[in-house]
Amino acid sequence: MRRHILMRFLQAVVSLLALSVIVFFLVRLTGDPRDILLGDDYTQVQWDALGELWGLDEPVPVQYGVFLKNSLTGNLGNSIFYNEPALDMLVRRIPATLQLTASALSMGVLVAVPMGVISAVKRNTWVDNIGKSIAMLGQSMPAFWLGIILIWVFAVTLDLVPTSGRDGLIHLLLPTVTLGWFVVAGIMRITRSAMLDVLDSEFIKLARVKGVPEPAVIWNHALRNAAIPVVTFVGIILGNFLTGFVVVETIFAWPGIGLLAINAIQRNDFAVVQTVVLFGGVVFITLNFLVDILYGFLDPRIRFD
Repeated sequence: MRRHILMRFLQAVVSLLALSVIVFFLVRLTGDPRDILLGDDYTQVQWDALGELWGLDEPVPVQYGVFLKNSLTGNLGNSIFYNEPALDMLVRRIPATLQLTASALSMGVLVAVPMGVISAVKRNTWVDNIGKSIAMLGQSMPAFWLGIILIWVFAVTLDLVPTSGRDGLIHLLLPTVTLGWFVVAGIMRITRSAMLDVLDSEFIKLARVKGVPEPAVIWNHALRNAAIPVVTFVGIILGNFLTGFVVVETIFAWPGIGLLAINAIQRNDFAVVQTVVLFGGVVFITLNFLVDILYGFLDPRIRFD
């Protein structure tokens, strides 16, 4: 186990280093932020002064070396447009994204897991058909389309909820449904598929022969063994949530990490874009590592050499 953890840690470090190289060079292909800052009316002196101030006049490899050196001390650079640490801007947006994450993921798990289990137990019945239809619709509808439709129906036409912003639980409703609907569809399908495989297993048949009550067979024995693919999917979705679903946060003007990333990309705010992407990489790699370790607790047959 220790060797496995060490190897995964080293892989995580290499992955983050590769991610930093990729994002650092890619964001600089979008253009020079001085074009946006100065507009069309500027002098060469102003251009050179800003380049010297932000280190933009140095070769890109030199800029990356400075960035890498500073990042080791927690300094990920300052926002060019707001002149404040990019990390501080990110930290202020985390609570909003966490709130939306918790709400949408809770909706997904609490609704989809029971639906998937019941659909598997009642397979090829009208209950199963309804569950499969819900899953198909959930994965077929793009988030941006669903979000716009929800705004049009419930905010504009019926005037039941606000269209955007974050000011109380009522503002959380539409973004939660927009994100949670896709999660419900995904978790429901994976749970149903995994449960169908487990329910045909010999140990389930043996439990029934021994007289174990059917609810215990389904919810204790079968669901636990079917949980590994579900946990994997939840880990991936959670990583995406924590880095902010850019489309949904933009549609609902939700002040989270996704909206911060969009604004930074539009302005070529290099430091902010790099900080958001690296944060997403850390979250995603950490969650995958935790899911990997969790496998051993869900299924005792899994052991790491």
